[in-house]
Amino acid sequence: MILTPTAIAGAYVIDIEPRRDERGFFARTFCREELTAYDLEADVVQANVSWNQQRGTLRGLHYQAVPHEETKIVRCTRGAIWDVLLDLRPASATFGRWHAEELTADNHRMLYIPRGFAHGYLTLADDTEVFYLVGHRYVPESGRGVRWDDPAFAIQWPFQPSVISAADRSHALWP
Repeated sequence: MILTPTAIAGAYVIDIEPRRDERGFFARTFCREELTAYDLEADVVQANVSWNQQRGTLRGLHYQAVPHEETKIVRCTRGAIWDVLLDLRPASATFGRWHAEELTADNHRMLYIPRGFAHGYLTLADDTEVFYLVGHRYVPESGRGVRWDDPAFAIQWPFQPSVISAADRSHALWP
């Protein structure tokens, strides 16, 4: 695995190192030892999958409140997404800054998202599937959200979403 820091403290892009032969390739997509060598949390307590029927589907931006904050490793296993992380850690030098990556089934790229971040994505293709490794179980009463179009953060999406859940549309603007 190749871990590349983003401009947001603690967040990383993860690329695989494929070992190729006549059959195709083999690569690790998770390694506790490599993550902990970067001082990253590597406990996985839940794995999630999200399937999205239509291009232009927006999910997020979601996070869990203290003490149920989550780390996530996110990978697109079918289709393509514009994946966004947003630093909401009050003491962070990068508070309020965001980073986006195009994750596709073809590029095999992943994002490591630390605790204290909101996360969301926009599908760039029909029939898109996203797989998450998560460091804390989902606790519904701790679930929170940030509006995808909040001017406080000015996230640049590649195009206007066409499918957004009622819950994601109802998030208040950041205080």
